[in-house]
Amino acid sequence: MSFFSKIFDTKSSQNKEEKILPWIPLTSTDELDHIVERSKTKTQLIFKHSTRCGISRMVMNQFVATYDLDLNTDLYYLDLLSYREVSNEVGYKFQVLHESPQLLVIKNGVVVAHASHGAINDMDLVKFI
Repeated sequence: MSFFSKIFDTKSSQNKEEKILPWIPLTSTDELDHIVERSKTKTQLIFKHSTRCGISRMVMNQFVATYDLDLNTDLYYLDLLSYREVSNEVGYKFQVLHESPQLLVIKNGVVVAHASHGAINDMDLVKFI
């Protein structure tokens, strides 16, 4: 197979199984109280993503590829461009400066860890479960 065939071979890319994460869309500030309450019994994760940022897309793709589906967490997805008010409230409520992309780990009503950019994929989420 030639170099260009390897790059542009749609058959092999169609055969790859796409990993689907159990994302819960975060679209309302009212949901933040629910996240706080749920965090008392189950770790909550919020992934803040900018849909216009290539770096954010790259980090999210890496996160999806390495995320352990067996983690006992709720995983929220926040499109911060579509839901700017929600993104701002996340910062206020959890006392975390806004970054993008950003992952927040919430346990017992507070952020116990957060990271942005490449540091997201360096987090050992298992230790927060």
